[in-house]
Amino acid sequence: MSKQDGSGRQVTTDASDDGHASILHVDMDAFFASVELLERPDLRGLPVIVGHRGGRSVVTAATYEARKYGVNSAMPMSIALRRCPNAIVLEPHFERYAHYSEIVMRICDDLTPRVERLGIDEAFLDVAGARRLLGTPHEVAALLRSRVYDETGLRCSVGVAATKFVAKLASSLAKPDGLLLIPLAGTIDFLHPLPISSLWGVGAKTEETLTRLGLRTVGDVAHTPLATLVKTLGPAAGHKLHDLSWARDPRAVSPVGDDKSVGHETTFEHDVTDAAVVRRELLRMSDQVAVRLRRAGMEGRTVVLKLRFADFTTITRSRTISEYTDLGRRIYDEVVDIYEGLGKQYERIRLVGVRMEQLAPSGGSPVGLWDTDEGWRETESVMDAVTARFGAGLVQRATFVKKRPASPDAD
Repeated sequence: MSKQDGSGRQVTTDASDDGHASILHVDMDAFFASVELLERPDLRGLPVIVGHRGGRSVVTAATYEARKYGVNSAMPMSIALRRCPNAIVLEPHFERYAHYSEIVMRICDDLTPRVERLGIDEAFLDVAGARRLLGTPHEVAALLRSRVYDETGLRCSVGVAATKFVAKLASSLAKPDGLLLIPLAGTIDFLHPLPISSLWGVGAKTEETLTRLGLRTVGDVAHTPLATLVKTLGPAAGHKLHDLSWARDPRAVSPVGDDKSVGHETTFEHDVTDAAVVRRELLRMSDQVAVRLRRAGMEGRTVVLKLRFADFTTITRSRTISEYTDLGRRIYDEVVDIYEGLGKQYERIRLVGVRMEQLAPSGGSPVGLWDTDEGWRETESVMDAVTARFGAGLVQRATFVKKRPASPDAD
């Protein structure tokens, strides 16, 4: 494994292509500390510690310059300052970290619907389905790193491999600010020289136990009889470490939670009585719902409109359509028809929402011989591709060029 200070860094310099290495692990570099330096660029290149100075406080994060002194996260602040007395201590701002985390995760979602978030600053992505749209896994990883920096000013490292385990190892070795691809055919050569601490589940106690057996590298574990590992570590741990030492990791990238519905709501800054403003927001939210459906590989059949009036009275109305859809224009046509049928266009509206329910995987229902949505489908596919490569907002409907009257919140 690479050291915390970034020494021993490995990166891929050529545009490698391996169709079997389609899992990415993205990990933000010194995330909390890097976010703080966005507000304090004058401290770049200096040893900076994020945390409270209190006697019992611990290090929340540290820049790579501080890590060279042996400062690590979760270390008591008193020890950190003894090791690095010239460190600059900054108070943490967790709301900032959440803000930038959401931007990074949104970029991941732009590239593939198969995103598995791991805490606030790392994620797995399965980009096997992105080849036609965005290129090879190496190219997608480079695009991800470029967009993260362009849109946040932060750096990240990405590992690319055929399994989650090896991809995570690769991102660790690529730190800071690197990209490392491990081809399937080269996985064992990459893995076996690494220290046994590289294996998931090998903490200090297990490492000590394995070292007593004379095992120091992953290759040593791989060539130890399985019966010996089981006898020493127990059945579960013995089998797990033996499988990992041969890069056997069948776990798929698993987005957390299967939404039974997808929706967006908008609370207006001021109560609205202009039906044109409401219709414009319904179109915007219909597009947002459609994008989320397509990213998740889902379609919906039940369209739901939500309205909240100035007196906080709230109503919902739904309509089940004949065919499943993931098109913003189709969702909008239905939801605006529901809205206009209510006859409440002149009442003061505080909030509007659009939701799709009765979801199913895309492609489950055949397209009719005459696809009346073909033009919209092509248009929205182009918009998806541009958003994935360059970020949201570059291409949008002409209706939205005007200043937005409200701030949308996904639910």
